[in-house]
Amino acid sequence: MSDRYSQLVNTPIGKLVSKQVGLPQPVPLERWRPGRRVIEGPVLLGAPSGSKLETEVRRVLDAVGAEVHTPPAGEDEAFKALVFDATGIASSNDLNEAYLFFHPTIRRIRSSGRVVILGRAPEACEEPSQAVAQRALEGLMRSIGKEAKRGATAQLVYVAPGAEAQIESTLRFLLSPKSAYVSGQVIRISLPQGDAAGEAVDWERPLSGKVALVTGASRGIGRSIAEVLARDGAHVVALDVPAQADDLAAVAAEIGGSTLAIDITADAAPTRIADALEKEHGGVDVVVHNAGVTRDKTLGRMKEDLWEMVIAINLTSQERINSALSERGLIRPNGRIVSVSSISGIAGNAGQTNYSTSKAGVIGMVGAYAPVLAERGQTINAVAPGFIETQMTAAMPIAIREAGRRMNSMSQGGLPVDVAETIAWLAQPGSAGVNGNVVRVCGQSLLGA
Repeated sequence: MSDRYSQLVNTPIGKLVSKQVGLPQPVPLERWRPGRRVIEGPVLLGAPSGSKLETEVRRVLDAVGAEVHTPPAGEDEAFKALVFDATGIASSNDLNEAYLFFHPTIRRIRSSGRVVILGRAPEACEEPSQAVAQRALEGLMRSIGKEAKRGATAQLVYVAPGAEAQIESTLRFLLSPKSAYVSGQVIRISLPQGDAAGEAVDWERPLSGKVALVTGASRGIGRSIAEVLARDGAHVVALDVPAQADDLAAVAAEIGGSTLAIDITADAAPTRIADALEKEHGGVDVVVHNAGVTRDKTLGRMKEDLWEMVIAINLTSQERINSALSERGLIRPNGRIVSVSSISGIAGNAGQTNYSTSKAGVIGMVGAYAPVLAERGQTINAVAPGFIETQMTAAMPIAIREAGRRMNSMSQGGLPVDVAETIAWLAQPGSAGVNGNVVRVCGQSLLGA
């Protein structure tokens, strides 16, 4: 469904009136298209004394062909990205280094620009004073995300000691148009175990030769996920309920994938899925749990069957499929599990206690299984979409729909491709150090943390 308000305020008269009245002013977001570079425009890189990541960040920026500048910036210079290595900040007094970097430059960031701050996770800091200062970076980043406007995003990446070489996939994603609707996020990068860290990556087609299972793939976000993973080189096994078999077949034909028409809540579903992946592909590299439903009622008015249905589809099915694949050793080394949660699982939502419970459970599953899978050289992460323009949101009452669109730093809804691009980043071999994360695709929603 088109966002007529966004279309209106981006006309000359609309821009004038919305500015004078103080209405939200969403701008068209830059999204990836074939032939685009990772970052198109100059990048300002700041690294105070004692910072640990400058060399690796420069290597990545050079690899993507970025035009790199260092402070002090000229008064007339505008930047597509501001990258600040804050790993050397060891006390609250050192936070002034962040002020000195951002104060003269933050108002000169271009439309759909990027701000990336790199630090150390507070729990990994040796001294309490450093932990305090590193935690303070979260407030800095989230405030920048709300102040930058014009489609700019801000992120904080905590890099564990020894994991410096694992930042490339994350930097490429966060600096690129692929992260258009991801903002205000804290991402943790750890040191992978086993041989996962050494797998070579073709950055043009990072999933080449991989097999990816995508549930709920016949339409909406699931269809977009299947398309993006196939674009990145994966053979996609598209799964949905038998009633969607025709739509599923159309998706598979379009992307050169294959299909599984299975009800994931059926008792035999995990075994059937495992059998098919083993027989046809010898295993699987990427498992994307996208299938989900809503059955909305306030808790006092909700029938038990509606509660059970949503929990079974949105949460229990994921646990059962993961267990079946893991027990038979079908998830290959450096494998990926990516689950679709929701900001409702973080902030809760009136009338959606069943849905919010299931999506919070998905987040719990990521936290519980991340250390277990790390020992096998595998990862599990989740994405938590906010307001995404789909058939479901198009059916909402107009007041609720408009509130969902405007209550974020972008003042607009996201697109299914925004969720898909985030999943593709988490799914690629280069993201071996990204484990146990929940990344919101919500334009920095005002709801939740």
